[in-house]
Amino acid sequence: MDEKMKGPALTRRGFLGAAAAAAGTAIATANAATAVLPGTGPSAKSGAQEVVDIVIIGGGLAGLTAARDLKKAGCESFLVLEARDRVGGRTLNHDLGKGYFTEAGGQWIGPGQTAVADLARELGVGTFPAYWHGKASFIAGDSVARMESTGGFDTDRKLTGELEELSKLVPSGAPWKSPRAAELDSMTVGDWLAKKNVAPADQLGWATGVALSGGTSPARLSMLHWLSMVNSADSIYDRLEAVKGGAQETRISGGSQILSIKMAQALGDKVRLESPVLRIENWRDGPVAIHTPKGVIRARSVVVALSPPLCNQITFDPPLPAKRHEMQKRWPAFSPARKTAHVYKKAFWREKGLNGWIFQSKGPVMWAYDNSPEDGSFGVINAFVVNSWLPSDTKAAGKELSRIYAQALGEEALNPVAYYDHDWGQCDKWTLTCISAMPRNFLTTYGDALHPPAGRLIWSGTETADIWAGYMDGAVRSGHKAALQALQAINERRA
Repeated sequence: MDEKMKGPALTRRGFLGAAAAAAGTAIATANAATAVLPGTGPSAKSGAQEVVDIVIIGGGLAGLTAARDLKKAGCESFLVLEARDRVGGRTLNHDLGKGYFTEAGGQWIGPGQTAVADLARELGVGTFPAYWHGKASFIAGDSVARMESTGGFDTDRKLTGELEELSKLVPSGAPWKSPRAAELDSMTVGDWLAKKNVAPADQLGWATGVALSGGTSPARLSMLHWLSMVNSADSIYDRLEAVKGGAQETRISGGSQILSIKMAQALGDKVRLESPVLRIENWRDGPVAIHTPKGVIRARSVVVALSPPLCNQITFDPPLPAKRHEMQKRWPAFSPARKTAHVYKKAFWREKGLNGWIFQSKGPVMWAYDNSPEDGSFGVINAFVVNSWLPSDTKAAGKELSRIYAQALGEEALNPVAYYDHDWGQCDKWTLTCISAMPRNFLTTYGDALHPPAGRLIWSGTETADIWAGYMDGAVRSGHKAALQALQAINERRA
């Protein structure tokens, strides 16, 4: 997530570098609260004789999009099984009352993310611009610097141009097919930056952006993977990182989880909550037996709309193909993330010409930002925080962040009316990682096992998207693709 800051001689990276700090190795991304889907609930225990055409495992954006497409195509013989007591996957709303929400997980959409934008329109869900106008605050120890924001990060344009040119060689949906795949996957983003003789202050600036979008530090992220992300944004680095004109430009009215809630409500009892899949049998020839604590469901095809590491919680009989199994086993799942929200009676920082953005050198705040409602009737500051710098106790963490916000925004920040804290790694066993931070040599070793179906199993989820993998848009795209694959498979078997 980048911001382009204007200031006399002081750049964002220069300020952070002068403070000699490296805030953040692993991204923290999410917040607390457990929502229950209104108007739906788990169905009665499934009988062992029940046979449906398609079972979809996972009630996030990917799985529900696939289910919605099946229904639109006239298919009624399907079920969605969701392990949680809610839908939405890695999107989750905190209910602030009176129809207002703030997000604990994924929340933005931007240019090029047409699949999720189209879905919102079809569901009658509005959007509004993320707030970025005013000065951003940079904290280093007891010092605070403020610089005017233009809605994007200040980056080295020459180096950015070189990165964008390189990304054209890396297909976003299949980076392992790049003519330079082996070379680029054998190095990290940090290795590449080191070869460019980037000044330490500039390296710190890149580290912040990589941590926010890539899920880890440059030293741990594959250059091939990073280039595939830039390619996904149409080879425009700013589009990946920026608010204005970037992937973080637009928010969803009612919070991002509303998309899944609305889809599930329309699907009614096709969606079964609190139904974790424990075992899948006979996936090669079918009918496939899907075991849950509430019984066994039999299906002719199965869409597995889960992140790859979650598949390890399911026993497959017979075992999955060796390379697929190994890929799931080794899939990086070390970026569960933590996201917080402070609610205030009003967005007082705006009156001071501040945009609510806070960056902290050597501290828990990787990036705090204004997440107030569209009408500005009260104020909300959300933050991606670094777990190692923040107490695990929620009350203590809230007070520590309030103190930091007061330093950046003013004493009013000491008195929030509510605080939310969601650590996905601690609160949700069904979300092992929010971002897949690919290490060196992973994609060239296992990438080609990500997409191909295995027998009656079709793989879905944002990680499988051809573009915007890892984003809400990628999840929606993968759901569309899975529905087509499932319908084609059913038609071929009936022919």
